[in-house]
Amino acid sequence: MTTTAKPTSTAPETLMLDIAKRHFFVETLDTRMSDGLDFHDVAVWAMRAALAEAYAAGLAAARR
Repeated sequence: MTTTAKPTSTAPETLMLDIAKRHFFVETLDTRMSDGLDFHDVAVWAMRAALAEAYAAGLAAARR
C-alpha cells in the first residue's frame, strides 16, 4: 500500500483546494484511503467551470 504525502500549503495548493471546494464541494484534496471520500461524481459543466477558472488563474499568474 502506498501513501501519498500531504503537500505543503502553497499558494497553488490553496488555490486548487479553493476551486475544488467551490465547484466540486469537496473538503480536502488529501488522499483519505476511502472510495467514498476519495472519488466523486462530477458534472461535466462543473468540471469545465473549474478548469476554466484554473486556466484563468494560470494566465493571470504568468502575466505578473
